Amino acid sequence: MSLHKDYLDVPGTIIFDAEQSRKGYHLNQFCMSLMKAENRERFKADEMAYLNEWPMTQEQKNAVLARDLNRCMATGGNIYFLAKIGATDGKSFQQMAGSMTGMTEDEYRAMMLAGGRSVEGNRFVGEDGDAQAQHQPQGQSSQKGKR
Repeated sequence: MSLHKDYLDVPGTIIFDAEQSRKGYHLNQFCMSLMKAENRERFKADEMAYLNEWPMTQEQKNAVLARDLNRCMATGGNIYFLAKIGATDGKSFQQMAGSMTGMTEDEYRAMMLAGGRSVEGNRFVGEDGDAQAQHQPQGQSSQKGKR
């Protein structure tokens, strides 16, 4: 039974709900494994070999290898778990968030210090604000195959 989810109409946002949690369970468990130094070392030594130890989809593995955090989230990743990948790479949460918006770290910081994204054009999918999929890195990548 499919539930009606009004919150799916929030542009630029993937809501981590029960469905996303089930989809990303193994991806998020992989991320949690990076809390242990020996696992981080094994992952850094051979990322694909380490990823193949987890029953993740190929799309999830490819997203991790590409460090495409938007794709990771679309395939069930939770940002708080995904932060372990950034930490393994020596990146700050701010650097990771900037990469997810297509901004540099400095641009992202400036936007957040100025109050974050404007709600103008971003109240629902279909307006033309800067959080709409067509203006986001994941929106651009999802359109590559359609051109």
